[in-house]
Amino acid sequence: MTGLMYAAVTYIRSPAGMFVEEMRRDLHPAHTHADAHITLLPPRMLSGTEEQAVQQLKRVCRATPPFDITMGDVESFIPSTPTVFIRVAHGAYRFRELHDQLNNGALRCDEPWPYMPHLTIVKLDTMDEARKVVELARPRWDSCDDSRRIRIDTLTFVKGTGERWIDLAKIPLGAPAK
Repeated sequence: MTGLMYAAVTYIRSPAGMFVEEMRRDLHPAHTHADAHITLLPPRMLSGTEEQAVQQLKRVCRATPPFDITMGDVESFIPSTPTVFIRVAHGAYRFRELHDQLNNGALRCDEPWPYMPHLTIVKLDTMDEARKVVELARPRWDSCDDSRRIRIDTLTFVKGTGERWIDLAKIPLGAPAK
């Protein structure tokens, strides 16, 4: 995809997220511009306006209570792509349900891959590089003493051209307090 794209992510600001950001800096310094996050809607062109997309996100998020997930092991998408990531081990179904609710209307997109919630460590240029990084990342992630349990309570709607993203709207999960 080229041109302006949009996505929905949840930033992982926990100690485990910071651990992943540090690991990314060490394993692939050229790819340190992205904050730790789990993508709910992969990059796409909109089927409506930005305002319609934000309203749709708010409507769905308001009806979705915050939830907890647990991060699993380091894996890769080899041989499909040279991406190394940490799998969402528990609670992934909540992301899939939310993804399915959001992927319609102004946010509708025929995605090239089945949706699988994960926290990307790094996307590399070759499969060989990815295999090497998987072997380095696994023991490092296993040594992380921080909790792998993460509270998901906010989505962020972003736009960009693929490399750099701008936050457009931070949207809390659950009904607003009365």
